Amino acid sequence: MSETSIRRHQESVRVETSAETLYDMVSDITRTGEWSPVCKSCWWDDEASAGQVGAWFTGRNELPHRTWETRSQVEAAERGREFAWVVGGSFVRWGFTLTPAGTGTILSEFWEFLPGGIAMFEEKFGDQADLQITDRTEQAFDGIPKTLAAIKRIAESIAAGEEARA
Repeated sequence: MSETSIRRHQESVRVETSAETLYDMVSDITRTGEWSPVCKSCWWDDEASAGQVGAWFTGRNELPHRTWETRSQVEAAERGREFAWVVGGSFVRWGFTLTPAGTGTILSEFWEFLPGGIAMFEEKFGDQADLQITDRTEQAFDGIPKTLAAIKRIAESIAAGEEARA
């Protein structure tokens, strides 16, 4: 039987740019493919509600052994503070929090495997649910630091370019 507790993980990185600039990056889900090692592209299901709490988007994910799409709903959209979404409406919560720190920002990415996701995996995979849940957990633990490093590199590169033009 699977764990019934919520699995969660969070990592942080300091980025030398403003919380608002970082928020504008991470909340633009159409840019996700620039920094995610798994999610190669995202698009808003309804452009009119893009970026707002309640808005839905679709993400295309790729690993060497499989490709799949997920639909997610924005759960938090507070510029300069937090952008978060829930995959499938109840399965997994992902997101970013931003905390100003001197001249930069502490960017944290978090991931929570919710009880609804564990129940869905148990129903879908039966006896293989634990293995599948462990696989998804390892992917999140592996991907979060890679994502944060890529966002930091991109954001600081843009900031350095803006300073050079000033």
